[in-house]
Amino acid sequence: MTVCSRRNCSKPAVIYQKYSGLHLCREHFLIDVERKVRDEMRKHAMIGRNERIAVALSGGKDSSVLLFMLKRILKERRDLEIFAISVDEGIGGFRDKTIENARRVAEELGVQHHIFSFESYFGLTVDDFASAGFEQAPCSFCGVLRRKLIEKKARELGATKVAVAHNLDDEAQTIMLNYLKGDFERLIRLNARREEFIPRIKPLRSVPEKEIALYAIIRKIPFTTAECPYVRRSLRFSVKKMLNDMERLHAGIKYSVVRGYERLVRMLPSQKYELRHCEICGYPSASDICKSCEMLTKLRQRLQHGD
Repeated sequence: MTVCSRRNCSKPAVIYQKYSGLHLCREHFLIDVERKVRDEMRKHAMIGRNERIAVALSGGKDSSVLLFMLKRILKERRDLEIFAISVDEGIGGFRDKTIENARRVAEELGVQHHIFSFESYFGLTVDDFASAGFEQAPCSFCGVLRRKLIEKKARELGATKVAVAHNLDDEAQTIMLNYLKGDFERLIRLNARREEFIPRIKPLRSVPEKEIALYAIIRKIPFTTAECPYVRRSLRFSVKKMLNDMERLHAGIKYSVVRGYERLVRMLPSQKYELRHCEICGYPSASDICKSCEMLTKLRQRLQHGD
């Protein structure tokens, strides 16, 4: 039996952190994960006074842990309000399961829960995108539209911050995606804050995905393991596989990717980006037509002409 590496602890280990060289028991593992989240929140001054925080709750392990963690860490803060927003993107056989779990998590934690759908807001679903025959994976459309819908509804509901459940793996994948695409402007803007948008916070960004799953199991936080049927068609899935393979061979590579990116951004001169407003929806945009309206226009034209 492997025991915990912490001093004066002889309890059985539940995990081996190859990147740190530590074996951790149940208690010390929970402490370690919660410390990482608290440190990340302090480092980036994520929560101020009298905040109203909208948590993007999908019903998967990451967002379920995020909501649980915020309620746990901020339980003494009487000046804060936390509520959840779920988005039904219209993915048959998948999203109904995760939405149901999101309802369960919000109810168990006593959090007000709002559900909005692509179909009611955009008049189209991710399944529509998938059936239209675009070369791009549906994930490309889904991410842009989901972000827009959460931003709009969070603003309508009076949120001062939007908390998203991006973990260490997600952060490393996003950075590598933009390197591979050569999209350095987007890379620089990844963690930038714009007054035109509600600030987004990522309390879980220094916690590996595997540890979030184990945390959820130990804390008995309900989550669904259902996988989106379109995820394997995305470039992100290939990057995820590549980083996981590298992490197995070179422990800590995901942390290195994120820390290297942070050092790079600090070395670059500050960038100013002039945002306009979309001519169709009025949403802040870098061009005359925002990305979501551009995508929706293409899809409607494709569906209308049937090609």
